[in-house]
Amino acid sequence: MPIARQEDVTPAVLEVMARTSDPRLREIMTSLVTHLHGFVRDVRLTEAEFRDATAILNEIGALASDTHNEFVLMAGSLGVSSLVCLLNNGDHGNTETSQSLLGPFWRLNAPRVENGGTIVRSDTPGDPLFVDARVVDGAGRPIAGAEVDVWHASPVGLYENQDPEQAEMNLRGKFTTDEDGRFRFRSVMMVGYPIPTGGVVGRLLAAQGRHPMRPAHLHALIVKPGFKVLISQVYDANDPHIASDVQFGVTRALLGDFVRHDAPRPDARAPWYSLDYTYVMEPGEAVLPRPPIK
Repeated sequence: MPIARQEDVTPAVLEVMARTSDPRLREIMTSLVTHLHGFVRDVRLTEAEFRDATAILNEIGALASDTHNEFVLMAGSLGVSSLVCLLNNGDHGNTETSQSLLGPFWRLNAPRVENGGTIVRSDTPGDPLFVDARVVDGAGRPIAGAEVDVWHASPVGLYENQDPEQAEMNLRGKFTTDEDGRFRFRSVMMVGYPIPTGGVVGRLLAAQGRHPMRPAHLHALIVKPGFKVLISQVYDANDPHIASDVQFGVTRALLGDFVRHDAPRPDARAPWYSLDYTYVMEPGEAVLPRPPIK
């Protein structure tokens, strides 16, 4: 039957969605249409606003490149990335988890580094950082032979793919846990940084009067057959933006104690920092995520 009035649109679309053969796709599309149509009615979306919205989505897609992912930034800035993460980990959000956001800067094929080695590959001024971490299962048993991919921003707040002054793969490395589930490495102390604001996300933050800052953090992606791939970020609890992360990624379980030491050690000047942290993996299938950049 032809549609006679606006109230007829949603039932007509839902009837079509109900014919979807794949049950999960049917569930998702039915819910999407219900909520999307409800949103349009709730805000009484104008034609001009609808045209603006489609233009914004097109712009977000056009901003994608080998080094930038505007959709990931937007999903984080709306809290969607964090919500999806917590809904799917830690007993579906009922317990704390080491899982966090992948972020827009993970790259495949980070160089392999021996335990205790450094991930500093070019002149990177900053206070020395020594990380001693452990990977365990839910019962606290060490997980040996896990592959650990780590990366973080430099002390000027840029990842190496954003900064022509840094060497390729600077502050990135891949380790293997020992029989005690441990991996260790040397780096430089990272700082908080602003997310890129030259696109749609930047305009949204400006319109809302929000700052673009992420608190200082260390990324890790840990793979071991029999376990769900652990994607994690450990945050500096003393960062001034720890309570107002623009990407809503900070949870209590991810607060790290980056300890400052004011006496030199044989292999490092003062001040230097240390981090001791335990990552907890959950049972599951070891499936790598799709890299957001190349």
